[in-house]
Amino acid sequence: MEAVLEALTDAGLDRSDIDGLSTWPGSSGPAPGFTGAGVWDVKDALGLELEWFSAGSETGGQLGAIINAVAAVRAGLARHVLCFRTVWESTAQTAGRRASIIGSGAGRVEGSHQWMVPFGAVSATNWAALLATRHFHEYGTTREQVAGLATTLRANAELNPKAVLRDPMGIDDYLNARMISEPLCLFDCDIPVDGSTAVIVSAADAVTGLGSRPVVIEAMGSALHGRPYWDQYQDLTSMAAHDAAKALWRNTCLTPADVDIGQLYDGFTILTLIWLEALGLCGKGESGEFVRGGMRIARSGALPLNTGGGQLSAGRLHGFGHLHEACVQLRGGAGDRQVAVAPEVAVVAAGGGYLAGALLLTTCR
Repeated sequence: MEAVLEALTDAGLDRSDIDGLSTWPGSSGPAPGFTGAGVWDVKDALGLELEWFSAGSETGGQLGAIINAVAAVRAGLARHVLCFRTVWESTAQTAGRRASIIGSGAGRVEGSHQWMVPFGAVSATNWAALLATRHFHEYGTTREQVAGLATTLRANAELNPKAVLRDPMGIDDYLNARMISEPLCLFDCDIPVDGSTAVIVSAADAVTGLGSRPVVIEAMGSALHGRPYWDQYQDLTSMAAHDAAKALWRNTCLTPADVDIGQLYDGFTILTLIWLEALGLCGKGESGEFVRGGMRIARSGALPLNTGGGQLSAGRLHGFGHLHEACVQLRGGAGDRQVAVAPEVAVVAAGGGYLAGALLLTTCR
């Protein structure tokens, strides 16, 4: 409710203006803490009268709530859609109970997980490590290169008062961290938090005279061409990110060269590398060298990346934190962490494996 009320105030809207509601993945998830409030809770708490709602969908991965909201607005089903995502994974991660996306441990393991769990692949870390191993083998990517990504995001988080991990981290700290699933170490993995993010998707002709300067959704992409499994994609140095990225660029006259900042999913460092390549922000197989040393992706670099610290250091908000940071940067409201050159175009991407969604945001209409 705090996030929702902040969003309404920021937009200059009253709760009576909200006629649509959208969230991901809904009120129930595979494990404790993976999701919190659902549409029924928010509708009831605010007393909303809804013309349209989406209780949760795998469309577009974590950004599915936004993509569904845009579709609803374009179809005329709603004018102002409140989109939200709530997690309490930090609270759920206790000494006696660890959350897992394969389930809480109380029931039968089903679906594709039943073929992986017997072989020890019980965590998304294991699945992402498979992609990293192949990328390292195929393109010569190294942990020393990837360290540039992790340390740069930690430096960004130092300037974000809401970030969870704000202590300085050097390359040696990264390289000496304990291994979780080779070649992914502790600092290759994002951190569970308790948090909520709320944004409002409105019709373009319904924002005149409202509170803050609106950010325009220029294009979206949420395609899925390959097989819907982490370990069965045709190219294991890739994932559905490549499908979503191609769809994104087909829907705009802008190009990767026009992107000023990137807010790319970093559930694991390898996912960010793959998104960089998928979106054409660097060449195929070149992402390791692209992030080496962190100079290119620093706030003063050619492509500032995950300027709030990302999920690796700020905390895992399943892509919604990336969207929020993109909007803050495009509106020039990031304070000490504001990028040096006023950005006009931002790309936001979320998802790993077969879940993928991407948004292209601009400041001009």
